[in-house]
Amino acid sequence: MAKKPDTAKRIADNKKAAFNYFFEERFEAGIVLEGWEVKSLREGKVQLTDGYVVIRNGELFIIGLQIQPLGTASTHISPDKQRTKKLLMHREEIKRLIGKVEQKGYTLVPINLHWKAGKIKCEIALAKGKAEHDKRNTIKDREGKREVERVMKSRQR
Repeated sequence: MAKKPDTAKRIADNKKAAFNYFFEERFEAGIVLEGWEVKSLREGKVQLTDGYVVIRNGELFIIGLQIQPLGTASTHISPDKQRTKKLLMHREEIKRLIGKVEQKGYTLVPINLHWKAGKIKCEIALAKGKAEHDKRNTIKDREGKREVERVMKSRQR
């Protein structure tokens, strides 16, 4: 019998978040979607870089997550690509997040969307913003790693 492929497949990543924030803790949350949104996510028509998470009335919502509707979407619905989507987590986790977000400088940012056991999950992070000099250090480290890889590659030839 053939093995099932790994279902924890990435749909979209927010690479900009790692550049702009230090991640303190990571959480996995379910996301409430409509049918046309799931179909668009299967096609990879999603943009996560402008997304952020807000807390309203003890619930988590993701704003700025853009899901482009497919051209073959049903005619009886009007897809809204900027729709605010609700995130699903346990109440105790949400209460703990509320306490941490109220501290100065902390925010919730979406890191990625992925499949897990046939469901779409959103990984969010409790993050603190980076200062300008921290961003410069990140760029310097990245360029240093690239240079080392170039030298190693040229030596292997």
